[in-house]
Amino acid sequence: MDDLQAIQRLKDGDIGGLESLVARHQAKAVRVAYLITHDEALAEDVVQETFVRLYQRIEKFDSTRPFEPYLLRSVANAALNVVRRAGRQISMDGNLEQVEQLLVQTASVESEVEYHQLKQEIIQALSSLKPRQRAAVVQRYYLGMSEKEIATELDAPPGTVKWLLSSARTKLRDLLGSERSTE
Repeated sequence: MDDLQAIQRLKDGDIGGLESLVARHQAKAVRVAYLITHDEALAEDVVQETFVRLYQRIEKFDSTRPFEPYLLRSVANAALNVVRRAGRQISMDGNLEQVEQLLVQTASVESEVEYHQLKQEIIQALSSLKPRQRAAVVQRYYLGMSEKEIATELDAPPGTVKWLLSSARTKLRDLLGSERSTE
């Protein structure tokens, strides 16, 4: 069953449609939420609540549009809202296994070691960003959203999104550059 069929089943009152959507999209949705919250349990809660809200509002979903981008944007926004409400930076210490699924596996043992070192440096650098910057980075570089789409999702002017991305890139470049140069 594809997404459109699952959505139609949901609109017809068949909960089986939701089961199909969850099975197909849950893993990617949790990764998106995790990249923003840096907390596995919180990310899973965000995704679960997003699916519940989707179920409650399925009649409003425009079936002519693709489902996955809609879902992932909803998850990213919900994750950002949770982090904002928490009013704190969430540390990624101890959660490196989840991020590992997002990165490409390397072929050789030497490359594998370099890969793990770089992964840890990236995770540490990302955790130093403010939640709103992390959300913009995830939406732009992981979800492939345009700056205009991000501006809509963050309810911010396009100039603010450009600033968020620019300042995040600068901070990441500085952090990753300084860490790489000390080796």
